[in-house]
Amino acid sequence: METTLQLIFKNEDGRQFSLTVPRPRPDLTEADVTAVMDLILDKNIFVSTGGALVEKVAARVISRDTVELATY
Repeated sequence: METTLQLIFKNEDGRQFSLTVPRPRPDLTEADVTAVMDLILDKNIFVSTGGALVEKVAARVISRDTVELATY
């Protein structure tokens, strides 16, 4: 199963901006994610087309299971 961590922020224009991290640690906690998101905001690491990131919106781990039906 493939997993990704999606970090969602709001930018200065009020639009959402997402960062996707492949294969997050399985023992990742809410505190870990909050600390990283706060660091991203504090250091102004990323700037989107809608301006600087200004607010945390959500963080989620997305799991995707692929079942191959046929190979040709």
